[in-house]
Amino acid sequence: MAQRPYNLPPMSALVSFEAAARHVSFKAAAQELNVTPAAVSHQVKALETELRQVLFRRNHRGVELTETGAYMLVALQRGFEEISDAVAQLRSDAASATVTIRASTAVSSLWLAPKLAEFWKTYPHIPVSQNVTDFPDHAPACDLSINYGHMDRDKGDVRFLFRDRIAALGSPRFAERHPIDAIADFARTPLIHMEMPTSEWTHWGDWCRELGYDGPVGGGYRVNNYVIALQAAQDDVGAVLGWGGLTGPLVGSGALVKLWPEEVASPRDFYIKLHPGASDHAAIVRDWLLSFADRDEAQPFSM
Repeated sequence: MAQRPYNLPPMSALVSFEAAARHVSFKAAAQELNVTPAAVSHQVKALETELRQVLFRRNHRGVELTETGAYMLVALQRGFEEISDAVAQLRSDAASATVTIRASTAVSSLWLAPKLAEFWKTYPHIPVSQNVTDFPDHAPACDLSINYGHMDRDKGDVRFLFRDRIAALGSPRFAERHPIDAIADFARTPLIHMEMPTSEWTHWGDWCRELGYDGPVGGGYRVNNYVIALQAAQDDVGAVLGWGGLTGPLVGSGALVKLWPEEVASPRDFYIKLHPGASDHAAIVRDWLLSFADRDEAQPFSM
């Protein structure tokens, strides 16, 4: 007969004995292992036969460990604890390998998610978790974050993604019903206004001033989520300001059209930050996104 690896008895017998010895009960061990007490007794008896040692004293009240059984229990528990520690370490390593990316709802749904779908085709072994929030100051720690703001004012490992251009967009039906012949026409046009918790956002008044109009702008729908704002625009609710890197696909598909030919340069950068203590794979994800951003940046509003 071929010798078993490590010259050990069958693992099923060792596991059954350890549970029975720890509980000092075949019945309790059977419940833990989801087998019958008879099965546990059979495994323990087989182990005793192989070792030619009595591990339990059986009596009408139950079982109790012999000195040999107690010695065997200590040895098994020491070995199982080392295995448990190794498994816990491996699980911890696997968890730490997950790359967590924090981004706003708009960036996550309109820019990041499609990129990650492509990323996993190339790096299927790198798990990535998205932390979607429009309130980054109250968000949990992450490995990477995609930010919209002044990159030169941020500290740490930051890399430029793209600087966008902002255009006035609406659905094709909305464009037909509300023709814009001059910037001042936005004073009478239903607009979708973003009410964000940050001052970084460009509003309709800011956009119009950049194009030479400093008067009032139209009222309309107010929302604090950019994805909802874009959906409202597609549903003919009003005109919306579109950041090209986020809304380019909607313009390209014809879901939204430019209501005015001129665009305004975004006053803020989109950039990605690698946070201290990041996963080993975070730099791989960051660099891949940077290369993708380079390909996406040119003429985001082109048809």
